[in-house]
Amino acid sequence: MNQFWQRTKAYFRTAGFWKIIKKIGFFFLGIVMLFLLSSVVLALYFKNNKAEIVTQINTKINENITGTIDIGDIRYKFLKGFPNMTLALSQVELKDSLWSVHKRTLLKAEQIEVRIDLWDLLSNEININKIEIQKATLYLFKGKNGIVNTAIFKPKPKGEKSKSNTTSYINEIVLDQVHFISENQLGNKLFDFNVLSLRSKIDFDGDNWRTNLHLKTLAKDMAFNTQRGSFIKEKIVEGVLAVAFSNQKNRISVATENLEIGEELFDINAHFSLDKNKSPFDIAIKTNILWRDASELLSANISSRINQFDLKKAINVGCTIVGDMNAAGDPEIVVTTKIENNELTIPDGIITDCSFDATFTNQHVKGAGCNDSNSTITLTDFSGKYKTIPFTIPIGIISNFEKTIAAGTFKSDFPVSRLNEIVNKDLMHFSDGQANVDLDFKFDIRDLKIQKPLFTGNVAVKNATVNYGPRNLTFVKTDIQLDFTEQALLIKKINFKDRRNTVFMEGKIDNFLTLYYENPEKMLVNWDIYAPFLDMKQFVGIFTSTGKKAPKTKNKKDDFSEELYSVVDKCQVALYLKADKMVYSKLVATNAKATILLVNNQLIVKNGQVQSSGGTIAFDGKLTPNADTFLLESNTKINRVDIAHFLTSLNNFGIQSFKPKNIKGFLSASASVKGKLLAGGQLKTNSLTGVAKFDVSQGALVDFEPIKNIGKFAFPFRDVNNIVFRDLSGNFKINGDLVYVNDLKVSSNVLNLDVNGVYSFNRGTNLAMTIPLRNPKKDEFITDKIERAEKRNNGIVLHLLAVDVDGKIKIRWNKNHE
Repeated sequence: MNQFWQRTKAYFRTAGFWKIIKKIGFFFLGIVMLFLLSSVVLALYFKNNKAEIVTQINTKINENITGTIDIGDIRYKFLKGFPNMTLALSQVELKDSLWSVHKRTLLKAEQIEVRIDLWDLLSNEININKIEIQKATLYLFKGKNGIVNTAIFKPKPKGEKSKSNTTSYINEIVLDQVHFISENQLGNKLFDFNVLSLRSKIDFDGDNWRTNLHLKTLAKDMAFNTQRGSFIKEKIVEGVLAVAFSNQKNRISVATENLEIGEELFDINAHFSLDKNKSPFDIAIKTNILWRDASELLSANISSRINQFDLKKAINVGCTIVGDMNAAGDPEIVVTTKIENNELTIPDGIITDCSFDATFTNQHVKGAGCNDSNSTITLTDFSGKYKTIPFTIPIGIISNFEKTIAAGTFKSDFPVSRLNEIVNKDLMHFSDGQANVDLDFKFDIRDLKIQKPLFTGNVAVKNATVNYGPRNLTFVKTDIQLDFTEQALLIKKINFKDRRNTVFMEGKIDNFLTLYYENPEKMLVNWDIYAPFLDMKQFVGIFTSTGKKAPKTKNKKDDFSEELYSVVDKCQVALYLKADKMVYSKLVATNAKATILLVNNQLIVKNGQVQSSGGTIAFDGKLTPNADTFLLESNTKINRVDIAHFLTSLNNFGIQSFKPKNIKGFLSASASVKGKLLAGGQLKTNSLTGVAKFDVSQGALVDFEPIKNIGKFAFPFRDVNNIVFRDLSGNFKINGDLVYVNDLKVSSNVLNLDVNGVYSFNRGTNLAMTIPLRNPKKDEFITDKIERAEKRNNGIVLHLLAVDVDGKIKIRWNKNHE
């Protein structure tokens, strides 16, 4: 090996090697000299023949245009493009013949370089190998009246030959810093691109050609309808486009993969017709992109809507755009996508585990135009979770983007306790039970808010436990069956137990959903309520409990508790109540009926009726909130109730001077009173005011101590232990702890008694009593009422006072009697 290198080095030193090197050097030097000499010859040729060359160029141009071209200068580019000739045309302006009308210059370029094949030129043929346009503006214009600035080429009459025998071909096109504008006022279209660079080498095949176009451009505007806004506005577009022209179809086709628009990659296939009357086009686009990134590429009228939504992970999207460049209005746009296990953000919250197929079109009804009113989004096989509540929408359609309508089917099946994720626990708290929802829906959408909703279908809840916080009301083992119809919400079944109560409810709400979203204060909830047993104190306590309001949330868009509470608080409720057995404290009633209205935070009772203590009680009334209490207004009619049993049930109205066991008989009475109820339904002591009258039939006063005390010295020979009443009636006026007694008339077998004055539940009793001493035992045999009344006060009459002395009732003479 060393010997080889030694021989090589020795050869490099020989004279023969250096002779070869000199010959090679002279050869390349000769080539350079020839290149320089040829360039000089070409320059001299251009200089000597410049007028003829310019004439040929002008002839070629003027032969084919009707406008004017203004070329500031033409220069030969020394050595550039050798062995071809490169000419530089500077300050070039090309105008059509109607420029004075529309003022749009078709082409204005600082420099246009044209590379011409020298040998073809020598044979009287112009073959343009390359054209390079630098720092230029190319403006294509069509006005509202149809006027254009591109009608610059003369039509060639049939059979007429060109005045020039030259033919031309352009094999390569280069654009640097070219501002391209296509303004179509008639079709409301605007395409505005700053072409930073464009390189294209064209391969011709007869009348057809193809090229790979290397493009980098800034999209200022790409508006298929200027009234709707621009697509890919202010985005850099960069990539390689395979472009081909078919003479037979008179159409240009464009295909590209991984075209960069902004920072996103797109696969695009497009076709553009070059027909004179119509210019149909179609564009097919595919990409994988994030929702927000896609929104930035869309026109303002679309992005303003979809920006209210978002998808966390990238999605595969396909889009087709089909239209006519010469036609007014929008092209047809169809967008398709398939979402799998994504996270969808909506104005009201987030939907997780979200999957669905979606299709958008702006021409739902063929032939009805491509516009917002004919646009739809179709969702199929939608599934997801709102909070932890799963649901599906087998099909949903959002249509008419001018007056948006959403319609579809909603299904869900979930444990009721999951509602705690979306409802404030201070409003409602759920446990146990299962809910099933199957609804068809249709509603308007205005500013992303639901209007005129229509739901049909049903909601079923089984064995749920619900606590309603504002009233501290707990329902256990609750079953609910809701049926939504076009006219109303039918509440077919609500069964629940609350402490001692078992209640079965059915209801109806006309125009429910519209009123829920728009006018909850006009909503009327009609309830039919049946209870085998009902504790009225607890029932009234539901409405008189001050409870606690659900706290206002801090603008959490996915928490509608405040809205729900507002609806419950504002709506009107009508309850038609029936109860087999009902209790209020110790009062027991059966066959209870009543109509209860909840209006403007008032509880109104109408047509109430119960059977109690052997008789009937009819009543109506009203409860109105007043600070920490409730104002009570009541009208009551009592018919033949067992007076002892009745008084025992009502704790003897707080009277301490006698006990219910001291009186027998049947009470009939009417009362119109006002008072106050405490939270929980208890009557506030001494709060009653109003009037009452009563009548006791078949009455008896048994072992009543005050009468027995009088009887010891006044009627020693009469049975005052058992006084049977022939007549016991009176009128009262109630004012707190005072009862004003008017014409209390007692007619009995022992004595007759008339009472007037004031009775106090506390202190201040002052009753005037008129007691005839004659024995009225035989008066029962007098049938004439007038005669009986005349004999009532015959004989000796005692005038006594029952007065309060140190909290005890004392009997005194009434010296000031009438």
